[in-house]
Formats: sequence, structure tokens, C-alpha cells
Amino acid sequence: MKIKTNRLEAVKMILSSQEIGSQSDLLKALEDEGFQLTQATLSRDLKQLKVAKAASMNGKYVYVLPNETMYRRVKTPRRASEMQLVSGFLSINFSGNMGVIKTRPGYASSIAYNIDSNNVETIIGTIAGDDTIFIVIREGTEYEDVIDELSYIIPDISVGDK
Repeated sequence: MKIKTNRLEAVKMILSSQEIGSQSDLLKALEDEGFQLTQATLSRDLKQLKVAKAASMNGKYVYVLPNETMYRRVKTPRRASEMQLVSGFLSINFSGNMGVIKTRPGYASSIAYNIDSNNVETIIGTIAGDDTIFIVIREGTEYEDVIDELSYIIPDISVGDK
């Protein structure tokens, strides 16, 4: 599942940094990032991500992502693999069986998705906004155990503000 998650993130980052007008161009860009997939798989990925085609400023039709702050088109594109190195995590704080994770704007939903899809045993569930994730911690769980489990998803995690 991690390969698919990484591939979907790469698709989002490629589409946010380049004007891609065809699936063959997108397949080539993904191949440049080290992903090997069929057109059928790409088509399913685009449907899952709710990607659409829209006219760009120059009149060509290009793939666009739904309105997600994290994936706005940038002026100076970087490789998707470089962009994936930035987790967006800022801090985590706890109170009782609740926790609040602060992120850079637009990163909360993707981090919460990764937490939920990795079935973190110490966390019952998440609610994400734009830059904040509310987590409910399983009763009787130590905060250090939560941090330990989350470190596989958020490598630079530490308690408190950065």
C-alpha cells in the first residue's frame, strides 16, 4: 500500500508543478520519478484523486487537482521525490487522550490520511483541517508510544513546538 500512497503523492506533486495534458506525458513524468505503471492503473489513480482537465492560461487543456492548498501550482518546479522529503509536520501536543498535530498550511489532510491508512494502533481516529490534526488516543496509551508509532509516518516528529 505504501507504493500506491507514494505514487499518488507523486502524481499530485507532478500535476501541481507542471502542465500535463495527457496520460502519456504523466506516465513519462512518473517514470522519471521511478514509478512503473500501466495506463489503466494511472487512469484509476486519476479517478481516485478526482483529477479533472481544465484550460490553462495558454488555452491548452491540462490535468488539475481538486482545490487542495498543498498542491497549488508553483513557479519553479522541483522533482516530486524532492518535494516528498518535506513532511509538513510542525509540532504535536497532548492533553488527556487527545492530541493536536500542527502542520504547515495544506499538509494536515495528507498527514492524517497517512496516519489513518497505516492503522496506527495507539490512535483511534483523526480529524484534519488545513494545518491542524486532532487525534484521539486509545485509552491507557503513553504519549511516547504514540510518538514512536507516528515516527514511521512522520520521521521528524517530536513533542512541542518547533
